[in-house]
Amino acid sequence: MDALNDTWTWLQGAMAWPIIQTTDFRISAGSLAALVVLVLLLFWASKRLQRWLSEGPVLRNRLDPGARMAVAAVVRYTVLLVGLLAIVQTVGIDLTTFNVMAGAIGIGVGFGLQNVVSNFIAGLIIMFERPVKIGDRIVVGGVAGNVVDIGARSTTVLDNDNIAVIVPNSKFITEDVINWKYNDDSVRFHVPVSVAYGTDAQLVKRVLLEVAQADPDVLDTPEPNVWLKAFGDDGVAFELMVWSATMVDRKGKLISQLNYAIYERFNAEGIEFPFPQRDLHIKGGVLGIRQVPAG
Repeated sequence: MDALNDTWTWLQGAMAWPIIQTTDFRISAGSLAALVVLVLLLFWASKRLQRWLSEGPVLRNRLDPGARMAVAAVVRYTVLLVGLLAIVQTVGIDLTTFNVMAGAIGIGVGFGLQNVVSNFIAGLIIMFERPVKIGDRIVVGGVAGNVVDIGARSTTVLDNDNIAVIVPNSKFITEDVINWKYNDDSVRFHVPVSVAYGTDAQLVKRVLLEVAQADPDVLDTPEPNVWLKAFGDDGVAFELMVWSATMVDRKGKLISQLNYAIYERFNAEGIEFPFPQRDLHIKGGVLGIRQVPAG
């Protein structure tokens, strides 16, 4: 029993041992340990609260996923701010003592964390103004993919190769962003096609429209259309324009399957693709032509 009492007495003394002590300020080992434990618990609880708000039943039927994430993030950061202040006061640390020190440190940290702060503010703007939302197909800074997560500092974009690209939130505020699903899921795709001179233009138009109408991923409304774009050096340029709501994330696949169908139908209808054509002008002299035996 005496050993237990001695151990407890030693532990109390160790916890009361001052780590930082001035004339009007004192931080003991026990206060520091309590501070660390309470802060870890606060971060764990705030993370669970954020997940519960964004995925739980409270906001599921009232807000869409993007708005739920915005509300959950703001609640979490508010809880963290208030909780940290309460914990610091609870463990006996007087914040007024750190006013001068905090000001000096704040200036230095402010210069070093400008990008972090700008990304954080940009993240809040994205969450509330919602120029991009989870599930949107976007192109920003040369990165193209689907938005799968919007965080406080960065946004995760998943490309068609299943590679996650972490994009700083400030890029969505300072750079041009292409959002393929901003209004709705319907997007128009352009498929350029060239045919040889002498081909019946109306036949080409009919075949292209039939190919588009036969594709299950092409919408009937708005209906497909064919434009005669230009008379090129080698052939006549057409452009098939189709609308799709299911292939926004796979533009290359839709154009590929349309091109396969166009190639097969052109061969069946006897429509020729153009070959490069060049005119050769000989100003003088004699051009000899000689036939070389095969083999």
